Amino acid sequence: MACRPWLEAEIRVIQPKVVVLLGATAAQAILGRSVRVTQERGKFFAVDSREAFITIHPAAILRLRESSEREQEYKRFAAEMKRVQRKLTQLKRR
Repeated sequence: MACRPWLEAEIRVIQPKVVVLLGATAAQAILGRSVRVTQERGKFFAVDSREAFITIHPAAILRLRESSEREQEYKRFAAEMKRVQRKLTQLKRR
C-alpha cells in the first residue's frame, strides 16, 4: 500500500497493454483482492484499459528443492511468458 502511488504513476506514464503480475503480492496490488496464484496462474484479467497476467514470482522456482521440479517450473514459466508475448502481438494488431 505504501508504494501504490508510485505504482499507479508508473502505469500512467508507461501505459502498458499488459501487466505481468509476478506472485500473489503483485496480483493483489493490481487486482485489489486476495489471489491464489496456484488457481489463477496463467490467466489474463481485464483491468481498466489493459490486461493483467498472473504467474508465480521467478524466485519461487529457485526455492524448489528438486532440480527436476525447478526445470519443470522454469519451462512452465517460460511458456507463460510466450503466452504474454502472443497476447502483446494480438493487441498490437488491433
